[in-house]
Amino acid sequence: MDAQLVAFTGVAAGMVAMPGADFTVVVRNALASRRAGVLCALGIAAGLLVHTALAVAGVAAVLAAVPALFRALQVVGGCYVLYLGVRALRSAVRPTGAVGERPEGVTAVGAAGGGRGGGLREGFLTNALNPKASLTFLSVLPQFVPEGSPAMPRTLLLATIVVAFALLWFPAVALLVDRLGRRLRRPGVARGIEGGTGVVLSALGVVLLAEPLFA
Repeated sequence: MDAQLVAFTGVAAGMVAMPGADFTVVVRNALASRRAGVLCALGIAAGLLVHTALAVAGVAAVLAAVPALFRALQVVGGCYVLYLGVRALRSAVRPTGAVGERPEGVTAVGAAGGGRGGGLREGFLTNALNPKASLTFLSVLPQFVPEGSPAMPRTLLLATIVVAFALLWFPAVALLVDRLGRRLRRPGVARGIEGGTGVVLSALGVVLLAEPLFA
C-alpha cells in the first residue's frame, strides 16, 4: 500500500471539507434550491480543477514569484467574496412578504444563484478567484511525490483525488441542506442563515482584501 497516497487522501479530505467561503456559498445556494446548490458545488469543483491544473503546470509558482500579481488576484477575489457577503446581508434585512417569499416572489435566499446557472458561476468564481488555493496545492502536492518518481503522473493523480473529494463533499452538503430545507427556509430561520452567511462572507472578503493592502 502506498503510505504517502493514503496520507494525502486524509490531507485532501481535510482541505476540501474545511469550512470557508466555498462551504458558505454552497449552503446559501442550496437554501435557494437543490439545483442551485448542486450547481454551485460543481462550480467549486471546477474552480479546484483550475487550481490543480495551474499547480501541475507550475503556473502557481509564478504567483509566488511575482508578489504584485498575487496581491492583485487577492484583491479581485476579496472584492468578489465581499460582494457576495454584502448581497447576502441586504437580502437578510429586506422586508419579507408572505411566508417564504420576498417582494420579488422568491424565497428568502432564492436570489442566491442569480438565475439559471448562477449557482454554477458563483461557485466557480468564489473558488477560482482565490489565488491561495493554487499556492496551497503548489506547496502540498510535491510533498507526496516519492523521490525518484515521475512528477507529472503522480501530481495529476493527487490533483484528481482533490477534485474527486470536492465532487463528493460539496454536492453532499447541498443535498443535505436541501433535505433540511423545509425547516431552514422558514422566514425567521432563513433570514438568520442569510445574515450569518453574509457576515461570514463579508469577513472573509475583508481578510482577503486586508492582506494585500496592508502587507
